Amino acid sequence: MLAHYGPQLVNLLAAVLLLLAFAMLSQRRILSLINLFAFQGFILFMATVVVAMITGQTHLYWSAAVTLLLKVFLLPWILHRLIRRLNVKWDVETLVNIPTLMIFGLVLVILAFNLAAPISLLAGTVTRSTLGIALASLLLSFLMMITRSKAVPQVVAFLAMENSLFFAATATVYGMPMVVELGIALDVLVASLILGVFLFQIRSRFDSVDTRHLERLREQ
Repeated sequence: MLAHYGPQLVNLLAAVLLLLAFAMLSQRRILSLINLFAFQGFILFMATVVVAMITGQTHLYWSAAVTLLLKVFLLPWILHRLIRRLNVKWDVETLVNIPTLMIFGLVLVILAFNLAAPISLLAGTVTRSTLGIALASLLLSFLMMITRSKAVPQVVAFLAMENSLFFAATATVYGMPMVVELGIALDVLVASLILGVFLFQIRSRFDSVDTRHLERLREQ
């Protein structure tokens, strides 16, 4: 029964990931954006568990555990503490208005599916149809990162890009070796801590977390 409905469940979870990517792209409140990121991590955890049950790849259970600990609990907790310390609750500034962003997002989704179609045909995994969704989520996260002026949403977008890459690896090759995944998880955690320190430096220098203020340093 799982062998029959498992791939359909993975496809459903992949569709939820894509919807969450659009929701994050259109979100203005930073607190809600972090909550969406945590929910994205939970969906990624569920998708990894289902793929592990379908394929019998036991190392994916460890990957799912790392995902649950790091992306559902630890990183959102760090981000919540960060915005409380920075006293940042609302992000109203985007370089492009939200309706235009949605149109750009739809174009990127179409592009992603067209790019992933030939690769999906070559893949031999049962979840190969989700590669297009993984690539679309990656491009939407990148779009969010380059169209936000505040540093905190850019950090969340960077982490969401890593989620998309992880899902793409799970869908195409049933995940990476455990040593590689642990190394990437450690890199993401360290990068988040460094970015947190970086944000405090921006705030103390400019009394804002708007990354456009960094242009002043370049001019000096």
